[in-house]
Amino acid sequence: MITARAFAGRRYAVLGLARSGLAAVEALVASGAGVTAWDEREAARDEAMALGADIGDPLEIDLAGFAGVVVSPGVPLNRHAITAHAREAHVPVLGDIELFAEAVAELPPHRIVGITGTNGKSTVTALVTHMLESAGVPTLMGGNIGLPILSREPLPESGVYVLELSSYQIDLAHSLACDIAVLTNITPDHLDRYDGFAGYAASKARLFSLQHRDQVAVVAVDDDPSKMIAGRINHRLYRVSAKDIDPADQARWPALQGPHNAQNAVCAIAVCRVLGLNDAAIERGLATYRALPHRMEWVGESGGVRWYNDSKATNAASVAPALAAFPPLPSMPKPRLHWIVGGQAKGDGLAACRPWFGHVQRAYLIGEAMEAFAAEIGDAVPVDRAGDLATAVAHAAAAARPGDVVLLSPACASFDQFRDYEARGDAFRAAVLALGQ
Repeated sequence: MITARAFAGRRYAVLGLARSGLAAVEALVASGAGVTAWDEREAARDEAMALGADIGDPLEIDLAGFAGVVVSPGVPLNRHAITAHAREAHVPVLGDIELFAEAVAELPPHRIVGITGTNGKSTVTALVTHMLESAGVPTLMGGNIGLPILSREPLPESGVYVLELSSYQIDLAHSLACDIAVLTNITPDHLDRYDGFAGYAASKARLFSLQHRDQVAVVAVDDDPSKMIAGRINHRLYRVSAKDIDPADQARWPALQGPHNAQNAVCAIAVCRVLGLNDAAIERGLATYRALPHRMEWVGESGGVRWYNDSKATNAASVAPALAAFPPLPSMPKPRLHWIVGGQAKGDGLAACRPWFGHVQRAYLIGEAMEAFAAEIGDAVPVDRAGDLATAVAHAAAAARPGDVVLLSPACASFDQFRDYEARGDAFRAAVLALGQ
């Protein structure tokens, strides 16, 4: 695990004992810090106590003298009582990424890449990691993806830490200075946590304000809010765009199809060039990359029909490029895409998807959003009110013909019918694989 002498002799409170919270407890205790930990779940409190933490609710104890309150990114700072309680005690509220940032001075010489954005950040993080690993560079992926960063073993000298950073994690970081900071795009999301879209965009922009003047910013300027942020960066900046990618090149990268993946690729290419990879190493990494689960993941082919799991696409802006990736073919002039969409709506509707409705042969609607989406789609696309995912898969399988594509890209959260988007994607994959049995 990653530890630091800087934590020794200090006292921290840890609120929320899921994976990152328990990793923070373990790293702090191993570093010689005192820890008071809390979670509503008794089993989680027992795990923290076994790691050497005292048990106590940070809201009910005097925080005076504490070095920080470490909270899960899921804690809504704009409405949770811990924010005011910590402020009154003049104690900072931190995340595990901030603890990592405070520990890096004691790690072997390395570089840090931080990647944020509304959509695409997971793919760019995984793609950069894959490209570096393919080139023989010691690399560790963490943050909002994979295992908690503090639970990992430190990299050797010249290693690269590649961090996916949500806006929540950026909010909880105060000294994270990334050698390369990346913004993929910004569209409205998580507005319940911010003072409107401007507040959300400002959270993303903070990643660049934490950098030093000799560090590098990479911004995809395909949307106006990202262009505005790029215009305010006054240190070394690379402006990139999906339009920079030659479609003939992209055709060689099987897991990176569609305009959204062109944007993901151009961001990753810029990062790897700054880190010193040559063109041959970059091309090899792009050509051998495999998509992350639930992100335009190719599930398989049955009867000439290809099936894709894009369950991670929980808003319309992230669905639009997936629809754009499957235009009618010259040999098949009619739409070939069967689109499974719906779930627990986020309130942004399907407006971002409308330009690509012409690619859709039929939409199979599921979940709480079914009727609202049916009304919004109107007669632009034939609609099948499937209701649930299993029925949608069965109906799509019956209707699709060789050369067609079936895409789960819900534009919704999953919580009406599934635990999370991963459970939804797993259920889709299982239903598709069962078709061939």
